[in-house]
Amino acid sequence: MQPEAFVPRWVVPPNVRALQTTRLGGVSCGPWASLNLGDHVGDDPGAVAANRAAVRSLLPAEPAWLRQVHGTVAVDAGQGSKMHEADAAWTRQPDCVCVVMTADCLPVLFCDRSGSVVAAAHAGWRGLLAGVLESTVVAMGVAPGELLAWLGPAIGPRRFEVGDEVRTAFVARDAEADNCFRPGGASGKWLCDLPSLARRRLAACGVADVTGSDECTVDDPERYFSFRRDGTTGRMATMIWLDVPAAGV
Repeated sequence: MQPEAFVPRWVVPPNVRALQTTRLGGVSCGPWASLNLGDHVGDDPGAVAANRAAVRSLLPAEPAWLRQVHGTVAVDAGQGSKMHEADAAWTRQPDCVCVVMTADCLPVLFCDRSGSVVAAAHAGWRGLLAGVLESTVVAMGVAPGELLAWLGPAIGPRRFEVGDEVRTAFVARDAEADNCFRPGGASGKWLCDLPSLARRRLAACGVADVTGSDECTVDDPERYFSFRRDGTTGRMATMIWLDVPAAGV
C-alpha cells in the first residue's frame, strides 16, 4: 500500500519540503494499524521497518529518527546515523530530513523566510512547559522574527484533560496562559488547549508567523493514532527538509 501523507498548508520558501503522515497505508495490524512508524510501542519490528521503508520512498534520505524523551534538547539532524535522545532536530544541510513522531503531542515545524534552515519539534505538555520550542528557535540560529512555524495534528482543546498541577505550572510561567484552560471533563480536571499554549510560547520568543492544522487526533480514529484515546497505538511522523538547489541556481 502507498503510505498516506499530506503536505502542510503554510506559505514557505520553494526549497522547503514537509510531510505529515497519517495512520493509513502501512502493514501493521491490531492497535498499530496500519502505518505505525514507532519502533518503541510494541508493534512487530518487521512491520515497523516495512512502514518506514515505504515512507522513505517519499523522501530524499532516511529521516534522522530521534529517541524522544519529552525534553528540550534540539540536535543537528546531520550529525550522522546515531539515534539521538532529543525532542527536536534542525538542519541547514539539503536532503537531510528532520522528523518527530507523535500520537497526540503537538508536532511543530519551523523554517526561516530565506529557506536556509528547517527544524521539527515534539511538544507534549512537559516539553512545551520546559521550553522545547524555545530551544529549537535558539538552535536554528536566526532571528525569531524570520521564522515560520506550522502546528500539526494533536489532541484538541475539547479532549485534553489535565490536572490542576499542569495548569498551575503553565500559569506560573505566564499568567495569561490561564486563558488556555477551562473547567471540564472528569472532576477536578481542566481542558487544556495545547496548540494555544504553543502559540503563546512562540509569540513570547518572537515567532509571530504561526499556521495550524487545527486537526484533533482524538476525534479522528480513522486517520490518526491517539494515545489518549487508545492507549496502545502507533505513531505518526512529521518531517521537514531542504531541497538540493537546482544546477546553476
